Amino acid sequence: MSTPKSVIEMAKNEGAKMVDIKFVDTFGTWQHFSMPIAELSEDSFSEGLGFDGSSIRGWKSIEASDMLAMPDPDTAFIDPFCSVPTLSLTCTIAETGTREPYSRDPRGIAQRAEKYLTSTGIADQAFFGPEAEFFIFDNVQFDSRSNGTYYSVDSDEGIWNTGRDEMPNLGYKIRHKEGYFPVAPADTQQDIRTEMCLTMEQLGIKIERQHHEVATAGQAEIDYRFSTLVTSADWMMIYKYVVKNVARKHGKSACFMPKPLFGDNGSGMHTHQSLWKKGKPLFAGREYGGLSEMALYYAGGLLKHARALCAICNPTTNSYKRLVPGYEAPVNLAYSARNRSAAVRIPTYSESPKSKRLEYRPPDPAANPYLAFAALLMAGLDGIQNKIEPGEPLDKNIYELPPEELKKVPNVAGSLGEALDCLEKDYQFLLKGDVFTEDFLDMWISTKRKEHDALRLRPHPYEFFLYYDV
Repeated sequence: MSTPKSVIEMAKNEGAKMVDIKFVDTFGTWQHFSMPIAELSEDSFSEGLGFDGSSIRGWKSIEASDMLAMPDPDTAFIDPFCSVPTLSLTCTIAETGTREPYSRDPRGIAQRAEKYLTSTGIADQAFFGPEAEFFIFDNVQFDSRSNGTYYSVDSDEGIWNTGRDEMPNLGYKIRHKEGYFPVAPADTQQDIRTEMCLTMEQLGIKIERQHHEVATAGQAEIDYRFSTLVTSADWMMIYKYVVKNVARKHGKSACFMPKPLFGDNGSGMHTHQSLWKKGKPLFAGREYGGLSEMALYYAGGLLKHARALCAICNPTTNSYKRLVPGYEAPVNLAYSARNRSAAVRIPTYSESPKSKRLEYRPPDPAANPYLAFAALLMAGLDGIQNKIEPGEPLDKNIYELPPEELKKVPNVAGSLGEALDCLEKDYQFLLKGDVFTEDFLDMWISTKRKEHDALRLRPHPYEFFLYYDV
């Protein structure tokens, strides 16, 4: 555990001249402000640093805008992308005066989820291991006006560029859905991904592997070692920061949109989860897939609340362009050992009790990790507390099931609007322990409905292809 004193000493030893104060907003974007290192004292960690909360999406109104950023000494690192040596600190948000945690701060929500877990006596640690996929593009253009709209993304390795005059075009382009694991020269981004990995390790994130993903046009995945809920969410923010900035350094653009390409795989954030108590894993047992009864109840909670969880774990209109059958997307609410077409998968790589976990596959990397991990934990705990059975496992290829069998398998929400409807009907499990509040959920639903309506109201370019001559 770091202390304010040790952080200031580390900054001095590294020659830091500035300190960057970072915090996450409601919808998962890192915000920051900077100040000279001389302005940071040990008292800054307990008294906080003031800023205007009314300018942050979904937070304070103008008449009550003062807020405090409370630096967490355990999050300290020297920012690798600043030309001037800069200490980086991640913060939780507090009210001025009382210094009470702000109820709409996502990191604070995640912290309350961890405290609630401990209070139940079920476990004392929840481990999360997300697998966030992304694309690395060479050019991105888009615009939206009242009389027209378009987007265009490009990649040197995109299959559509086989005929482009590249002086010379060497022909190594990855075909749709054939990007999983080819070596160079087809995979052109090995060195970029490796630089991303080494930069993350420099910042304290334990990397397990990196590889090209299924889609053409530079789809990638980097996996880091699981950790506790808040720490894993902290790492996901660093992960995105490093991926985007290393890509930019190489003149490229990293994209975490769930579905930037038509006709190829989208990007998910499969999330591995397990509970531990007093250093012992609780998900290992003699039930299906080598799981414990507790793990199956946890899976039951995930499946029962899956459609409501979509509103938090798949929080964009674009998310539902990925959640369609045929692209390995887990639209069917079932559980299975090994089967990647099920929403809940039980990895079987190892029989070690420590490796027993559940992989929840619907989330995507547009999700705010603090909110997504907290909501998943609350759903799983509800399953344990109420002994929710997950039903029978489904070990068949879901996409090849006869129609009469497939009808019996429920699906995730089909759109952001539908997901928000589900959350409005099923949110009580999130309120336990004051982890989420009704105020936060009302704000979330209202804001996301505006996003849904913004797309619903606009003509789509493909509609001109379909209907211009009606």
